Order: sequence, then structure tokens, then C-alpha cells
Amino acid sequence: MSKIMKICDGNEAAAYVAYAFSEVAAIYPITPSSPMAEHTDEWSAKGRKNIFNQPVRLVEMQSEAGACGACHGALEAGALATSFTASQGLMLMIPTMHRISGERLPGVLHVASRTVGTHAFSIFGDHSDVMNCRQTGFAMLNSGSVQEIMDLAGVAHLSAIKARIPFLHFFDGFRTSHEIQKVEALEYADFAKLVDYDALARFRANALNPEDPRMRSLVDNPDIYFQLREANNSDYNKLPDIVEDYMAQISKLTGREYHLFNYYGAPDAERVIVAMGSVAGCVQETVKYLNDRGEKVGFLQVHLFRPFSKKHLLAAMPKTVKKVAVLDRVKEIGSIGEPLYEDICAAYINDKNRPEIFAGRFGLSSKDTTPAQIKAVYDNLLLDEPKNHFTIGIVDDVTNLSLPLGPALNCEPEGTISCKFWGLGSDGTVGANKNSIKIIGETTDMYCQAYFEYDTKKSFGITKSHLRFGKKPISSTYYVSHADFIACHNQTYLTKYDIISELKPHGSFLLNCEWSEDELEQKMPGDILKYIAENDIKFYIIDANKESQSLGLGNRSNMVLQAAFFKLANVIPVEDAVEHMKDAVKKTYGLKGEKIVNMNIAAVDAGINAVKQVQVKESWKNLSGAAIQPAPADVPAIIKNILVPINAQKGDLLPVSAFKGMEDGTMPLGTSQYEKRGIATHLPVWDSSECIQCNMCSFVCPHAVIRPYLLDEKEAANAPAGMNLVDAKGPKMDGLKYTMGVSTLDCTSCGSCVSSCPKSGKALKMVPTHEVSLDQTGWKYLQTLSEKNDRIDKFTLKGSQLRQPLVEFNGACAGCGETPYIKLLTQLYGDKMYLANATGCTQAWGAAMPCVPYCKNKEGKGVAWSNSLFENNAEFSYGMCLAVKQLRAAVTEFVKQLDGMTQDAAVKAAIAKWLETYDDLDASSVATDELLAVLESTKFSAEEQAVVAEILKRRKDMSKKTMWMYGGDGWAYDIGYGGLDHVFAMGEDVNVLLVDTEVYSNTGGQSSKATPVGASAKFADGGKKTAKKDLGRLMMTYPNVYVASVAMGANPAQLMKAVTEAVAHKGPSIVIAYAPCINHGIKAGMNNVQAEMKKAVDCGLWPLYRYDPNKTEKPFSLDYKKPSVPVEEFFNGEVRYAGLKIKYPETAAKLFAEAQVEADARYETYVALAHSYNED
Repeated sequence: MSKIMKICDGNEAAAYVAYAFSEVAAIYPITPSSPMAEHTDEWSAKGRKNIFNQPVRLVEMQSEAGACGACHGALEAGALATSFTASQGLMLMIPTMHRISGERLPGVLHVASRTVGTHAFSIFGDHSDVMNCRQTGFAMLNSGSVQEIMDLAGVAHLSAIKARIPFLHFFDGFRTSHEIQKVEALEYADFAKLVDYDALARFRANALNPEDPRMRSLVDNPDIYFQLREANNSDYNKLPDIVEDYMAQISKLTGREYHLFNYYGAPDAERVIVAMGSVAGCVQETVKYLNDRGEKVGFLQVHLFRPFSKKHLLAAMPKTVKKVAVLDRVKEIGSIGEPLYEDICAAYINDKNRPEIFAGRFGLSSKDTTPAQIKAVYDNLLLDEPKNHFTIGIVDDVTNLSLPLGPALNCEPEGTISCKFWGLGSDGTVGANKNSIKIIGETTDMYCQAYFEYDTKKSFGITKSHLRFGKKPISSTYYVSHADFIACHNQTYLTKYDIISELKPHGSFLLNCEWSEDELEQKMPGDILKYIAENDIKFYIIDANKESQSLGLGNRSNMVLQAAFFKLANVIPVEDAVEHMKDAVKKTYGLKGEKIVNMNIAAVDAGINAVKQVQVKESWKNLSGAAIQPAPADVPAIIKNILVPINAQKGDLLPVSAFKGMEDGTMPLGTSQYEKRGIATHLPVWDSSECIQCNMCSFVCPHAVIRPYLLDEKEAANAPAGMNLVDAKGPKMDGLKYTMGVSTLDCTSCGSCVSSCPKSGKALKMVPTHEVSLDQTGWKYLQTLSEKNDRIDKFTLKGSQLRQPLVEFNGACAGCGETPYIKLLTQLYGDKMYLANATGCTQAWGAAMPCVPYCKNKEGKGVAWSNSLFENNAEFSYGMCLAVKQLRAAVTEFVKQLDGMTQDAAVKAAIAKWLETYDDLDASSVATDELLAVLESTKFSAEEQAVVAEILKRRKDMSKKTMWMYGGDGWAYDIGYGGLDHVFAMGEDVNVLLVDTEVYSNTGGQSSKATPVGASAKFADGGKKTAKKDLGRLMMTYPNVYVASVAMGANPAQLMKAVTEAVAHKGPSIVIAYAPCINHGIKAGMNNVQAEMKKAVDCGLWPLYRYDPNKTEKPFSLDYKKPSVPVEEFFNGEVRYAGLKIKYPETAAKLFAEAQVEADARYETYVALAHSYNED
């Protein structure tokens, strides 16, 4: 073979091999597998050929069930088909997988195995998804590293063709799918030589074709079904040898030895661990460490999990083994043991000389697994009575199944350089480090590894980049915790996270901060400076934010910091590093235009020149001062015991007992208010003398950090000294003061408030954080104020913002276009709202443990929020609706029963009012409170009191509630459309807030049916060829559905009308809201999201209308004017369009012309609709 060296992650490796063997790829995005499909789409768009000398034909389906169905159809018709998936997506494929295997079709699924949603969702990796597929009839092949994927993915395709048995090739999500390594790849020509072309010809000859017709998939009766299933036994029995043979051929080509079960360790080992997946690297390192010190231990790595070959297992296991520990990366709750353990036990069940076999669980949801934990497993096997069904990596102080952990072991290959970078989500740190590892890998003979650790926030969470490089292969599949180099990219982290203790003596520390060297002793905790001095740390500082802002890059300081790393790391000559970084800039930012490229090139030079070495003082050894402060004593227990440790990156240390009472995943509302991350680089400052008190700044704020307040005379008198209070403007405002509050420690510096302010730069302006007081006294006082609901209509823009938002300080991106909509909804109806949230971005920023942004009002009421799945959100909401109606009907019967029994006039009057306002959302709450007060204060007979007791038990069910579904276009247009359509057909009083970002935002910006023609997106690399689905018009085909299309920044008043009309409508309603997204690449910046909405309306790309079937006169209101701006003018302002002009100019010209025609035609269509609906 000719050696191809690639720097890639596991997903790219799998895609590289899959592309070679695939003719059709049917896909649907799901984290962490989406990049496999994205690579396939990109390569296909560029015309790359597979081994059959054709580009792969890729299609994005509406769901994973659809993707698997399309693969099934392609295989039936004689084409080799592949899909890529994970977790819940794989679950949706299971029914079709049974069909594919039953028909003996050689399809292949590549799975980045990921945790399945249970009490919570997790995007991280374990084997809970693939273990649900054990009885589908798919062969199951596991790869434990990026190199193994590159070598063994081909075995799956080759064996599937030869055996006519489909394969599921899986590897650990995130740990392997996203780990970057330098690996060797086979040429496609090498793969082509290994194909059994006779078997391929037989497959094609057996395909469906009218020229040679046949039928498959009939309906069997009990007389023959059983026999037909058993008829497959012989072929499945042959499969292990087929796989072993192909592994031998791959081994011959690569020089790396593969078997169904690979043994590593002492040939006479007495203690052996059996496992599969990415833990293999960690176990191998630990085995070497222990055997070098005289122990006799071994490791058996499982590659072929189905069919499970007892013959190959026993042949690979040392005959000297006495005790075996089987590690499963899954918890099969309620079982006698996890799947791999059960298989090993079954293999040995009749062996008289069988070893003792023990079960262990590890690594759920990508929990890090270290050599110290693996040593604990081997130590457990030394005991006379080893613990069975044990766990590692956690402290189980409830069922006491966890193994005790010894000191950390350094098992990294000698000479490995380890680096760790602490970044802020969306600051570019991860992208810069990906470029860094590629530069090192491609320009040196060193091996390299990069892995990236994220928290659950959509944006502005912690990112930790773990980089290793050295002269020897790197198999350390665990986090860097003993680093030669650490970079802290945010100065606030020093007092929040334990960063410096992971730095080796004589290591290097780079701090991005705004402080000068002379200020460090004043600004930095003494304990950190003491550690630096005592451990001979080389200390460097850089103000990368200042450099990037001066270049026009805002807070995107990643290139500055990357350059600083190369200057300090000394891995390659600085001059070479600069050249390579600038080349990388051109590739990375080329589609964003020459201006962006030049700014980032300048950032490279700035990073080289701006680093300053700090003179470490001997006196620092005498300093003190804890870096991380304990939680305040007055916070709730769950904050002190759960949120604070998790946010301090110490969640791994929390014992099982910390979660007693939370087994079902229930969390209290409002925990986000305690985070106070202080990540803002700039803050809005209010000038009361210029303010017109329109409250627009609060209306558009994505994170609810800027809010107006009204104070009565007493509240104003008690306000903290220095609080800026002015007379409130407007009708009914006499005697009230007005102020603007900013939660400075929760702001993300997006600047939406300033950009949307009618007096921007005067009434509001953004200033550097260090120029603003971060004292929380004023903000805390404002939270105690009463709402003045009788002074202003809440259903106006101004009035709505004087009500408490019941979603605050969320984890969304700066400038997010989605969150202001739901924030408004909670201000209007949050205390009466059920919210069924579809999986996606809205869940990622709204339910990221432990940050719960949904909160309660002063009466303890708030949004009742939950999530089921991506695809079933409409049905989930409908089920809630049925329950609410049923429970309310039950309490209503008791109220009516009491009404017929009592003679008390006050009680009967209260009941009458309650029944009269039964369906009035606001009045029902008032009447309910009044009725409850009467019931609790009135003396009743014993018989009446029994009925009253039943009513009081059901007090939560008495008032009218509003039912809302919430989600994005991926849900409503694609995967959940069928369910949404069905629920609307049922005619129930349910509402939908659809935030349309026109892409799958949560998974990285893939195309959906909402993506407009001409937009470039993942899975539409060459531009979307088809028009955007008009969901609103489809829903108007039902006679009782309220439909509105809105855009906050284009017409706020129209939005307010749409929301209130939707709630008033007694039937299904849908409000489709335009939500610009960071994936669009808005050149004006995310601070101008509201203006971007208006531009989209002005050019006709986004319509504004309301359709209310209740109205007998003019039910259709067309709320926007004929497009006055060319579509291409809008396109030029967003990278998703403008990038297509750079990449595929001819295609762009054609598609942009179509988009203009479509925008014009859409307006004319709505004009015609208005005439049609509004005819007298």
C-alpha cells in the first residue's frame, strides 16, 4: 500500500472509508455523528469518486427512520447504501434494521455511539444506543480509536458484501468521533482490490428490477416463520471467519494486527479485563505500566460483538487467566448484568476450567476513564472476594458499588508533551486548537492527539482543549490532567476553576487578561501566584481581546491566542508556524470574504508580538488567598451542593447520594440566577436623560439581563444610594419612578440592546467591563419590587417588558434570535403555561444541567416545562393537553357538586364567577383565587367539607392554562411534521411557537425543509436547490387553525398581535417566528439580529401575515409591503449565501435568480390569499 497520512477525527475517518464503498447515503443530522454525513456531502458536491468511479448520491431525509428507510429501498434496488447516526436516531432505525437484516441486504450503518435519553438527555458517548440493536440481525463491529476506524470500517463494508449481512460499525461518540489523531489511511484502490465482486454481482442480480421481477417481504404464518429464521444460522455462523479473514488482509496491508478479539499483555496473565471501545487505549497503557512493575495482567479487546464468537474468544484468552473483569459502557437497568458481561459468562458457562467473571460499569455519558481507575479494577481482582457489578469513575455511597481509587498514574508515552486550553464557548478556542494540531501533525514527524471537552450549554460554556504530541504513538484516551502547557483564555476563570494545579513543575502558563504585569499581584489570587513561584512556572500574559478588537474582530481572539501558543510552545520554528497559520486562515475564513481573511492574518502577527513574559517574584512564595471562594451561605442547598460544584468543573466528584430524590431528573426552576459567570467584555450603560422609555432594549435582549422597572414612592425612597431614578413617562404613570437594571454578571456582551435602541449610542452604549461597577446591590433590590400591572397594558411592547420574564440568563449564543420570542411569551403567559419543548437548540440553551433559566414569579408560579423527543413533540404536548382537560374536568365536577349542595351565598357567587370565567385565561386565575379563598374561610357541613377537601386537593388544576409547543424548523418542518399535522387535525386548543432558524441550529447548521433556495448549509454544500417549505400555508388548509408569520425586528406590534390572537383562538394555532442564527454568518454581527429580520422582510424572503379563521371579516391580514430590496442585497450580508458565490459562483448566480423569482411570487401568492380569504 502507499501510505497516506491524515490528521483527522474519528468521524472523518469513518466517512473516508464509507465513501469508498457507498453508492447511496441517506442521512439525517444528529450529534455527534453529523460530521460523517457532512464530509460525505462536501466530497460528493466536489465530485469525489468512490471505488465504483462515481460520486456518492447523498440525500437528507426528514428523520433517521426516513434515512434508514431510504437505505433499505436503495439496497432493495441493488445499490450499496450507508447511513450515519447515533442515540435516539439509531433507535428510530431499529424497525427497518430488522427488515434489512431479514432480507440479507449488505448495508452498513456507522454509529458514533451516544447516550440514549432517560431521566435526561446527554449528547455524550456510551453504548446504550448500540446495545438496543443486539437482536436486529446486524453484525456489530467496534473500533476503539481513530486509527482503528480507518482500518476496520472497511472490514464492515467488505464483510457485508461477502456475507450478505448488514453491519453496524460503532465507535465511542465524542471520545473517538471527535478525537483528532495522525493516522494512516488506505488508498481507495487498495480497498477496491479486497471486494468480493462475485458476491457483489450476486447482490445486484438479486435486486428488484422489472426486467427480472421478484417479490420480497411477504406475510408469513406460524407454520413457516420459525423455520425461515433458523435458515439463516449457517451464514451467521460463517460470518466471524469472514470478518477474521478480512482483518488479516487489512493487517497485512497496514502492518497493524487485528482480530475479532485482540489480546494485549502478559502471555501468562492471571487477571484480564475484557472491554471494547475507546477505553482500550487507557487499558493498554495501564497494562504496560503494571506489567513493567512485575504484575501479570492482560486486556482482551472486543472488535466483533455480533455475531459473538465463543471460538475466537477462548482462543484469544490466556489459558492462565483466573479472574476476568468485563467492563460495559452501559447500564442495562434491571438486568442481571450488562450485555458484554452476559456474553462472556455465556461463553464460559460449560467450561469446567472457567475463570471467575466479574462485571463492571464505566464511562457512561463520556465519563472520563483514567489509568488509576483501570488499576482499581485489577486491584479488585486481587481480592479473595472481588466486588461484582462494580463501577469506576464515580463515588457510589448509596449502593456502595464503586471501587476505591488510588493515586493518579502517569502512563503517557515517554516524551509526550501535554497541553490544556481553557476557553469560552464560541470564542474560537476549539477551532484554533484543531488548526494547531493539524499544523503540528502535518509539518512534523510527531504523533498528535486532540480532544475537546464541552459542557452542556449551547454557547458561553466552558471548553477545554486537550492536546498531546510526541515522537511515539499516543493512545491516552483520557483528559490531560498533568500538563506541560496551560492556557487560560478568560481571566475570570482564575477565581472559578482549579486551573493551575494541573500544570507540571517547570511548565508554561499563558493567561489572556487585560491586566498589566504590575497589576497581577493585586488582581490574581495569591494561591495561584504562589503555585507559579514554587513550581518554577514560566508565566506569560497577553491581552488578546484588546488585540482582536483593534483589528475589528470583536472578542474573537482565537487567532491571536493560537499564534501566542506557537511562539511559546517551541514545537516548530515560529516563522514556519506563522506561515502555516496564515494558510489555515485562508482555508478557514475564505468563504467569509477577503476582509475577514486579512483581519485574521493580522491577528496572527499580533499574537506573536503581544505576548509578554512575566518576571516571577520570589516573594510570591509567601502569598496566600484562595482562588475559588465557597458558595454563599444563604443560597438553597441544591445550589450549594449541586450547581456550584458542577459549575466549578467538580461534578465528577459528586457522590451518588448527592442526587437522592432527583432520580427522575426533576430540577427546580430558576437556578441560572445563581451562576453569575461574569463573562462580559463590554456592558450596556444607560443614560436616563436620553432614554425615551420605549423598553425596546429589554424586548430584544436574548438573555433577559436588561430590564425596565417602575418604583412607587416607598420603593424609590428605599432604593440603594446612587440608583438612577427618573420620572416614568406615559399615561397612568403619575407618582412612579423609572429605572433600567442590568445584570452585569449575566450579560454576554451581544450588544443587541444598543443596536435596537432608537437612540443607540446616546440612551444606551456598550463600554468595556472594567469601566462599569459589577456590584449587584442595585440589581438585587430591583428583583424585590412589585409589578405595576394596573398602570399599563401588558399586551403592548412597553407594557410586556415591565413584567418579569420567566426565562432568564439562558445558555444561548450572544445575540440569539430565538430566545427573545420565548422570553416575551413567558412575560405574557408564563404563570399559566405548559411548554412542551422539542429537542434542539431550544432545549440546549434552556435545559443545560445545572442551569435552569425558566423561573418562578413572586407567587411561585412559572412555566411547566418538559421534553420528550425530537420527533414526537406535538404528540407529547397533545398528551399534556388531554391530561389537563381530564384533571380540570374532574375538579369541575366537584365544584358543580358543591354548588348543588351549599346554600351559602358567597360560595355560590364565587362558584358562579369561576364557571363564568372558565375559558378566560386571565380572569380564570382571579376567579380561582377568589373561590379558593372563600372555600378556605367558610365553615361547611361534614358532607360539604368532604367535597371541598376534594376541590382543595386539586387546586392546581382549577384555573385555565395555555398549552404551548416550542421548537425549531427541524422539528416542525421535518422530523415532527407528521405529528404536528395530526395534532392540528384533532382540533384541540394547542399553540405552537416555531422559531425558524432555517437550519438545524443545534447540530451545526444542516439544511432543513425551511432552508431557502440558494442558501449554503451542511447537507446542501452546493446550495439548496429547492424552495423553502411554506408551513403556514399548509396549516391554513385546516379550517380551524390560526396561523401567523412574524419577525420581531421587522414589526414588533404585529408579533404582539399574533401571540395574543393565537392564545385567544379556541383551537390549534401556530406562530412561525423568524430567528436569525449564528450559523447564518451575519456579516453585520449578531448584535444586529433584529435589523437582519427587517432586511429579510423588506426583500420578501420572510413574509408577515396573520390568518384568524374566527374572523368573519378579513380573516387574513397581510402585514408586509411589496418587496422593495433585491434579494441579493440581503444575500450579500450573510455568509450562508455570499460564501456560495465564492465557492460555486455559477451555481450561486442561478440559485439567487430563482430566489428572487420565488420571493416576488411568494408576495403575489399572499396578496392572492388575502383577496381570497377576505372577499365579502
